[in-house]
Amino acid sequence: MTEYGRGPGSEPWHPEDPLYGDGGWGGQQAPHGGSSPYGGQGQHHPQQSQQDHPQTPYGDWNTGQQQAYGRQQGYDPLQAQYEGTGQPHDGGWDGTQQGQVPYGSDPADPYGQPAAAYGEERPDFYGTPEAYPPPEPPSRRRPAAEPDPETGWDPGPDQGEEAFFAGGDEDDDGPGRGGRGERRGRGGKKSRKGRNGFACLVVTVVFAGGLGGVGYFGYQFYQDRFGATPDFAGEGSGQVVVDIPKDAGGYEIGRKLKEAGVVKSIDAFVSAQGKHPQGQSIQPGAYMLKKHMSAANAVELMLSPNSRSNLIIPEGRRNKWVYQEIDKRLKVAKGTTEKVAQNDWKELGLPAWANTDKDIKDPLEGFLYPSNYPVAEGQKPADVLRKMVAHANEKYEELGLKSKAAELGLKDPLQVLTVASLVQAEGKYKRDFEKVATVVYNRLKPTNTETYGLLDFDSTVNYLRGESKLSTGSVDELRKVDDPYNTYKIKGLPPGPISNPGEVALKSAMHPAKGNWYYFVSINEDETLFAETNEEQNRNREKYLKGQ
Repeated sequence: MTEYGRGPGSEPWHPEDPLYGDGGWGGQQAPHGGSSPYGGQGQHHPQQSQQDHPQTPYGDWNTGQQQAYGRQQGYDPLQAQYEGTGQPHDGGWDGTQQGQVPYGSDPADPYGQPAAAYGEERPDFYGTPEAYPPPEPPSRRRPAAEPDPETGWDPGPDQGEEAFFAGGDEDDDGPGRGGRGERRGRGGKKSRKGRNGFACLVVTVVFAGGLGGVGYFGYQFYQDRFGATPDFAGEGSGQVVVDIPKDAGGYEIGRKLKEAGVVKSIDAFVSAQGKHPQGQSIQPGAYMLKKHMSAANAVELMLSPNSRSNLIIPEGRRNKWVYQEIDKRLKVAKGTTEKVAQNDWKELGLPAWANTDKDIKDPLEGFLYPSNYPVAEGQKPADVLRKMVAHANEKYEELGLKSKAAELGLKDPLQVLTVASLVQAEGKYKRDFEKVATVVYNRLKPTNTETYGLLDFDSTVNYLRGESKLSTGSVDELRKVDDPYNTYKIKGLPPGPISNPGEVALKSAMHPAKGNWYYFVSINEDETLFAETNEEQNRNREKYLKGQ
């Protein structure tokens, strides 16, 4: 393409173009003055001017003067290729020496006129209104129209929306109030500086706060990893009771001690516990400690029996004994805990199946499960009892007491617990507990012809009397005692448990041994004899009497 875009193209220059005729489509000379292979009059020479070679390659389109193809004097290799002869000739492209044949026109196409023969005048279709205007030369080109202003959702700070840091006086007049242009021109900078300053202040405060937070957490991180562990000094002062739960590890114990104000930090206690040879032997329970103790002194005191304040409930103990022990440890008046149990038993967490019989002497009997409980001065009796009942509920749920009642022919889980309390009270050795449970179930059967539904247990008589004697009296005398717990007179089980059975007695009551025993007697410290008939039982009793 030439420097002004005047090279041969799809459209000719318009005659009004001032550059028309300088060698382009307007019928003027070739760019270098040489003849075209399609109609030139001689050979091209670089020194010849345009005046020496006025002929154009295609003739003059405006005058209709056009030189026909194939009439040049020079050799046209392209034309020769199509003709297949390799020689120039006068004629069409098919090599038959025939002239150009015009094609027929289509009446429906205004532009589909017959092709004009060479040399004829042709209409200028580019002059019609429908034609596209020819491109204008650079000298006449108008500058491109400016694009319309943006109308998007965000026109920017200069088109109606003020940026955060753009400023603007809050007192500037709004549209239609006048003076805004002057204000923006004269006072805008000052107002923007004020808002910019405020924004910078906010950013500075936020940045400073972030640095402060990073610095604080960084300091805490350094203290946790490399700083000295916070710890009190000395043996402490005052008194505080700390309850350490079961299976608590060093960190859990340290947390409990820190919450009670005994030690200053958990890490200090864990470190002191690890350094002590017996540090890992700290047991759960209640500890009487001092406040603001060094971690080392706290560990030492917890390992001493003097700090322990746990109440251990042995298997088979009655509630009356438990109440007395709680009163002693809480240092309250005698009978205080028993009164709470009698008056507030409904609020102590008993299961729904407890206390189903109106003749039960103590609603909590059987629910103060044998275990180790933290009991120390400062606690309330109700809180201590509530913890014991909660522990009993956990154990009974774990053992499946509720689901076993129907299988054993009992009406509710309370009767299972009652059988376990009888096994605990009557059985002398744990190895015999399952056989003792079998004796209970055999005597409860309707087909029992040995005792006719009577249990005949001295343990129930001792319970109703509040005693623990081996000799309770003759059978005839006992049958006269009118009490729901007197199994010498009342058939079946007593209204409720007569003690707090342990796990072995509970499992034995739930899984009794197979046998037809109705009687048993312990003849010495190592042996208990079981019998199926009364005659056999009498012989076993003689052995017992000889051993006394």
